[in-house]
Amino acid sequence: MKNSVSKTENTIQNNGLLLPVTVIKGVGPSKAAALASIGIDTLQDLLNFFPRRYLDRNLTDNVLLKTGETVTLIVEVIDAYLAHGKKSRLVVGTKTRNNERISIVFFRGVNFFQKIFQPGTTLVATGKLEYFRGFQLIHPDYEILTSAIKTTHPISSTGSKKKKQEQEPEEELSELPEMIHAGRIIPLYPSSEVLKSEGLDSRGFRKILYSALEKLKGKIPEILPNEIVKRRGLILREESYREIHFPTDENSLDTAKYRLKYEELFYFNLLIEHKKKEREKIKRVFWPLPESETANKVRKNLPFQLTEDQNSALQKIKELTNKEQPIAVLLQGDVGSGKTLVALLTALRYIDNQIQVCMVAPTEILARQHYQTILSFLGNMPFLGIELLVGKEPKKNRYEKLYRIKKGDTLFVIGTHSVFQEDVYFSELGLVIIDEQHKFGVDQRETLRSKGKNPDILAMTATPIPRTLCLTLYGDLDLLTIKSKPKGRMPIQTKWFQEDRREGIYKSIRKYVSSGRQCYIVYPLVEESEKVDLKSCIEAYEYLKHEIFPDFEVGLVHGKMEVEEKDRVMREFSKNRIQILVSTTVIEVGIDVPNSTVMVIEHADRFGISQLHQLRGRVGRGDQESFCILMTDSKVTEDAKVRLEAMVNFSDGFALSEIDLQLRGPGELMGVRQSGLPDFKIADLRKDSNLIELTREDATLFGNPGDLEKEEIRGRFSEGRLLFSN
Repeated sequence: MKNSVSKTENTIQNNGLLLPVTVIKGVGPSKAAALASIGIDTLQDLLNFFPRRYLDRNLTDNVLLKTGETVTLIVEVIDAYLAHGKKSRLVVGTKTRNNERISIVFFRGVNFFQKIFQPGTTLVATGKLEYFRGFQLIHPDYEILTSAIKTTHPISSTGSKKKKQEQEPEEELSELPEMIHAGRIIPLYPSSEVLKSEGLDSRGFRKILYSALEKLKGKIPEILPNEIVKRRGLILREESYREIHFPTDENSLDTAKYRLKYEELFYFNLLIEHKKKEREKIKRVFWPLPESETANKVRKNLPFQLTEDQNSALQKIKELTNKEQPIAVLLQGDVGSGKTLVALLTALRYIDNQIQVCMVAPTEILARQHYQTILSFLGNMPFLGIELLVGKEPKKNRYEKLYRIKKGDTLFVIGTHSVFQEDVYFSELGLVIIDEQHKFGVDQRETLRSKGKNPDILAMTATPIPRTLCLTLYGDLDLLTIKSKPKGRMPIQTKWFQEDRREGIYKSIRKYVSSGRQCYIVYPLVEESEKVDLKSCIEAYEYLKHEIFPDFEVGLVHGKMEVEEKDRVMREFSKNRIQILVSTTVIEVGIDVPNSTVMVIEHADRFGISQLHQLRGRVGRGDQESFCILMTDSKVTEDAKVRLEAMVNFSDGFALSEIDLQLRGPGELMGVRQSGLPDFKIADLRKDSNLIELTREDATLFGNPGDLEKEEIRGRFSEGRLLFSN
């Protein structure tokens, strides 16, 4: 037993945070299993289980007692008796320090409370002050300060004593040197039925957290460099844990939160710095890259000038490709800003030097759109080394394509998820272009990168990402942004209408289509559902085609259609053989039909800001005036109202992304499964943008962490968190 104790003490001295939670008094196997179910195995895990909110339970001035208010009072028990009536209840008579009489009433757990509330017992009680024949508190929160129990005989309703019964629950008699449940700011913790069944409600968590902090007193190591602690005026780590769980006052709580947020973000940014330096150790196979004659010809033949942002992005990529290290760039641009052209001009520098390029898109429609767009940019130039590799195609065709790719005859591969398959081999893969990269998992991105010898990476997204998210998700990449649109494009007018305007909207569609323009009408569902009362795209297609626009060609496209049929419809629409296209969000990204000038989004309140903005981006791609109509019922939720008003008032995707971040939070905004957002315990990407910038600056200044810190932060933020692992 002695050896066991000394071993535990040694562990505390070395790193007590790694001790199992079972070292805490009262945490046995059953309670430990409940804690493990929410990821709490060690004292470190427990300390990082932060309160969800706090209640001010500081003592109330006895002179200012008012009914209806929540009060916290120190009282002494005078007597206790059972009162009978419609509902039996225990009435505990108490007095405050000013001798104000207050009754504490319990309707439940009467036998239990009879045992512990005996004359002379002092407690802190918190509850709503009511008045019925005097002040009273009904079922208040409480904490016993001094117990007057000298025997195990409870007080009866008449004051007589009963024979000895079972012992009182130990945990209700406070042995703590300070109040933790009342008389102060108290923390409230997330819980569940499983946790509560083990006594792990907020009260239970306060007990074990207090015990953990007492056990670790003076033994929690400081992991931030001393220079940073002094420079940024941070409190020590141990103090921050104590104040976050048991704050002295609001200022102390704010100081503790700031320190712990700083620590979390600093170490995350150190990991990013480490990953950057790891990448810098890798040497590029293909460098430097000479200029591309083909790229120069394409630029010369363009019927428009590149925007300033496009030129800036191309120049930055050129500078990066002239270095020894492989490039990893995230190119983000608003819808219609010309990212595909930047990607093509970049790719041609590799292709002209007989280096293969692979461009991957999340959907077949988008891959085919890129293929057609790139062919149109290349025009009549003799360029035979480009292939489209998608899922469904004849085996012979696929085999021949794979052979040409493996041999190196095909220099530019544009495809979907099919390029990840094991039978796809490249001869000299030098550049990987990933469009809408957040729609691919980390493993998929790594698989594609592994098909070459440390190829360069150009990731693209048409979904504007708030700066704080960019720094967090893609801090290990070089970030390039295209905001400006090609000259000559007119801003899209966005209107929010309800059902009473539908007839007028159909008249407007007829007017624009009659003048030679085209229109999208988007629905959230493919088919009718019994679960939600929404119009489906198939149902609407039949109605619009036969009842509203019988004199126009109305087309239908949705995700459940065969690929060949989808392609046929999109080709017909791009040639203006179909004037009105009814669809689901399958057209959300990459569809480029400049003649389309009207977008109607049905049940627009069912879409997020990002999706609405992407859909809106399908129009306004030419030099004609364009419109986006958001249709809803007369009643929408408050959140939906904010989204719709934002769409009407803002056309800038980056401004909208900041609003979306505030509304939905980073997890929903990016899609938790694919994005790999770090599992921050306390930092908030919506509120801590300044701290993200500050810790990024400090992490860059202080360089790589030491071995211990590196392992710790790797444990907190796994390798799969960033875009590409090393």
